[in-house]
Amino acid sequence: MIKFHPNEEHLFHYVTGDLSPAMLMMVGTHVDMCPHCQAQVRDMEELVASKLFGQAQAPQEFVAANDDFNGDEMLQQIMSQAPTREPQAASALLADELVLEGKRFKLPATLTRSHHRIGEWQKLIGQMWRAPVQIGGEDVLTFIYMDKGTKVPEHTHKGSEATLVVNGVFNDENSEYRDGDFVFLDGTVKHTPETRDEDCLTLAALDAPMQFTSGLSRLLNPFSSLFFK
Repeated sequence: MIKFHPNEEHLFHYVTGDLSPAMLMMVGTHVDMCPHCQAQVRDMEELVASKLFGQAQAPQEFVAANDDFNGDEMLQQIMSQAPTREPQAASALLADELVLEGKRFKLPATLTRSHHRIGEWQKLIGQMWRAPVQIGGEDVLTFIYMDKGTKVPEHTHKGSEATLVVNGVFNDENSEYRDGDFVFLDGTVKHTPETRDEDCLTLAALDAPMQFTSGLSRLLNPFSSLFFK
């Protein structure tokens, strides 16, 4: 069961296309995996459609839960920032797996459609690998694989970081995160992600390098751009 979701603002801006390319893919992949957020997105799409086609007002149940909702402003953003959609590949045979050292990971639909954007695996430190996703925009989008029994030193973030568990499980001081969980952190949070008895494949979007904060790991800060390129 998915316990951690994008907030309502992220979901709404996903519907309107008003997110960075990396965050659009992050939220879209979570929605692929999460029936709860699929229902929320459908409701928001109906709201957007009602504004576009001239319904007098937004559904009251949505307005009641969103005091700061401004439908006219939303409509103006949609019309001025309508996202361009790439044509579907002519071949129906889309790669729906990611492979690392013989391990195969099934990809949700959003990632399958962008499989051609996924770069080669690169080994980081210990039992960690990364594969960049060339999605455009200023944010960095990357797959991070952690083998079981792997720990990332305590760190915070110079900007924000969104992490989505694609397959497996990892823990930090706050909780345990499994398939489909979406975690959004900023510079106010320090944490130490680790895997225990299972490995974990995540998709991460960062808008600035991470900042190591504990002990000797702070010596790694000049190299933190390895996670941000």
